[in-house]
Amino acid sequence: MVIKILRNREIRIFLGIMSVIGLCLSAVATLFSTSGAWLVFSTSALFIVTYHQFTKWRYRELEQLSRYLQQISNGDYGLDVRDNQEGELSLLKNDIYKVTVRLSEQNALLVQDKSRLKEAISDISHQIKTPLASMTVMTDLLLNPSLSEDKRIEFISNTSVQLERMDWLVSSLLKLSKIDAGVVTFRKEHIKVEELIRKAIQPILIPMDIKEQILSISGDKSASFTGDMNWTAEALINIMKNCVEHTPEGGALSITYTENLLYTEIIVEDTGKGISKDELPYILKRFYKGKGASEGSVGIGLSMSQSIISNQNGDIYVTSELGKGTQFQIRFYKRII
Repeated sequence: MVIKILRNREIRIFLGIMSVIGLCLSAVATLFSTSGAWLVFSTSALFIVTYHQFTKWRYRELEQLSRYLQQISNGDYGLDVRDNQEGELSLLKNDIYKVTVRLSEQNALLVQDKSRLKEAISDISHQIKTPLASMTVMTDLLLNPSLSEDKRIEFISNTSVQLERMDWLVSSLLKLSKIDAGVVTFRKEHIKVEELIRKAIQPILIPMDIKEQILSISGDKSASFTGDMNWTAEALINIMKNCVEHTPEGGALSITYTENLLYTEIIVEDTGKGISKDELPYILKRFYKGKGASEGSVGIGLSMSQSIISNQNGDIYVTSELGKGTQFQIRFYKRII
């Protein structure tokens, strides 16, 4: 320990200076009395020894912290070096502990993200593998020269449908990955809710017409919020498509919107079959498909809507009752400056 301390250049210089000062004072004291010289020399020696012992204690504390940091680097975040006393070492210990807690939390998040990524890759692989396998089989059948023209047209049509499904799936996954990675820049523009809804309902008008469903829209025409028109329209489209899909023929879809001092709210409500209480907490989860989901459902539409809305200072609240329908409450909160 002594050798290790003396390797420190600053300590060697300090001890050298103190030794020189002590010897000089002792030499001066001899001019007056021998006993005074010994007193000065003893006091200087005692001071140097005390400083040395104090430095040894500090080194032991620093070595303990060094071992602690080594264990942290090996992934052991369960140690606790907090010290409630005053002093620079105590403050250092407390700061290191705070950093350790943050590292532990970040490590837990990384483990969760890794698990989610593994599940996502598995789900994506499954979703893409299914249409690929179907197209492979139909392509082999199309190569059969004895295949009838009707069957040939049917297989080509099915292949086209599967390709469209894969295109939508890949496009949606790319959008989700961009949002998750934080590389999407959401514009901050003044959006009138009336114009947003007018744009969002266009893709669902034909499916609603085919199912003879009724659409009603009402609200405060002056309602608005700050956000990205295109991305928000996509979020609304996914929600409304979900409502149309789960509402039977002759059903109804209503859209109402309001604005107050705290937020702008858009409510999308259908008269569909509803969602059971045990499924309700999961319908916004990625790749979750409810019991009543269609065969071609992937389970990322509502998840994408939530990501888009939450990235624009918003929230989605879902309430539902079996046999009566589902309500989506979308709120964009005012930003307090």
